[in-house]
Amino acid sequence: MKKKLFITLGIFLVLVLTSAVTLAVSFMNAPKHPSDYHIGVTYEEALEAQQMPILAVFYVDWCGYCMKFMPKFSILSKLYKNKYNFVMINVEDKTYEKLVNDIGIGGFPTVYILDPKYDNRVLMPNLIYQDLGKFRVELDRYLRIRKLLDKASEE
Repeated sequence: MKKKLFITLGIFLVLVLTSAVTLAVSFMNAPKHPSDYHIGVTYEEALEAQQMPILAVFYVDWCGYCMKFMPKFSILSKLYKNKYNFVMINVEDKTYEKLVNDIGIGGFPTVYILDPKYDNRVLMPNLIYQDLGKFRVELDRYLRIRKLLDKASEE
């Protein structure tokens, strides 16, 4: 009886340790900063491709909210890859200082739909972008409006 108990405890201990090691390894490999996510294209590349609007996230690496948002941004980039150009802009990168000042970033993350074709900017409120369902509704709405603008410009 004691032998079976020791064998069972031994197996249990091995399973627990294996799970702990797996968790530790996955935690060590997990992204630690928003910039560890490599989603989309550069802002300059997105500007050149005016056939699609840009979904831009303005972030800083020290922002916990930015880090929490990145998995959603990643999901959206897969769902809308043929409809939006996805761009990540680190606000602390001096390359984008003029853009950041022009747009007026006041908090992090800040999410905009930027449409260079129509010189349009749409700020996504955090109550919208925190909820993936609501966010998708707004992204689809913008695409419908853009289609109407495209139709009107053809006539």
